[in-house]
Amino acid sequence: LQQEANRKLGFTAKRTMQTAQQLYEGVDIGGETVGLISYMRTDSVTLSADALKEIRHVIMTQYGNDTLPPEPRYYKAKSKNAQGAHEAVRPSSVMRLPKAISGSLTPDQAKLYELIWKRTVASQMVDARGQSVSVRIGATASDGRDAELAASGRSITFPGYLRAYVEGTDDPDAALDDRETL
Repeated sequence: LQQEANRKLGFTAKRTMQTAQQLYEGVDIGGETVGLISYMRTDSVTLSADALKEIRHVIMTQYGNDTLPPEPRYYKAKSKNAQGAHEAVRPSSVMRLPKAISGSLTPDQAKLYELIWKRTVASQMVDARGQSVSVRIGATASDGRDAELAASGRSITFPGYLRAYVEGTDDPDAALDDRETL
């Protein structure tokens, strides 16, 4: 969370965790204080069965059935020291779409909530698919020196999870517009 908020939003670790704490403790939405994210001081990658069911429903309604895998995706922590006592950082309900609640949030809260929401949803979507191509051209100059030129690229044929979240950009649609870029 800290790394991605820094890379994407320019937040320091302190700013990220203070904002996440506010989202966890609760924000006034329509006269009711609601905790918007799960416990954020964890490196767990586990999601509850209820959360998975809700996420799959949102994927179907927001992005289409073709982006929904037949079964939920399960991840394993890479670190042996990963905390398993808590769920992964996620929205308390993905049914609270970022645009629908952003008016009740501070700018920092809205940005961080959207980041958490998009990554959570994308984690349960099908992979993107694409085609790669490479070209190598060899030539010999008139003075006898050899040269080789190479180029490669990838074309995205099906965006999958990229519809919800693209690393390195805040606008998945804009990233998908340039489908010829590796």
